[in-house]
Amino acid sequence: MRIGLVTIVVDDYDEAIGFFVGALGFELVEDSPSLTNDGRPKRWVVVRPPGAETGVLLARADGERQAGAVGNQVAGRVGFFLEVDDFDAAYERMTAAGVEFATSPRTEEYGRVAVFLDIAGNRWDLLGPA
Repeated sequence: MRIGLVTIVVDDYDEAIGFFVGALGFELVEDSPSLTNDGRPKRWVVVRPPGAETGVLLARADGERQAGAVGNQVAGRVGFFLEVDDFDAAYERMTAAGVEFATSPRTEEYGRVAVFLDIAGNRWDLLGPA
């Protein structure tokens, strides 16, 4: 058993792809035309970190309820965790790419950590070894 995808609701497919691929360094795994359950056009967009099995489905908000969830998928908590082998290099690359960090890097018992915001405003931990 494994988790194949998690969904992040976004405002715009192309902006989200730009953030996840350009700023975070994820791979664009799939970007295919699709249809909503009631037949309207949408896209099936999947990104994932290089070498990862679990991907992120970037789903454009459809309707008022979903639009209200953009950036608040986990009620303001850190809900996503990006683990890297070289924390300092990842932090510097992401900062240079314009990623907004909500906290400064700090060292905890489990390693280095800093909270950043994705394109939608969701909170992520950037995690690396101490």
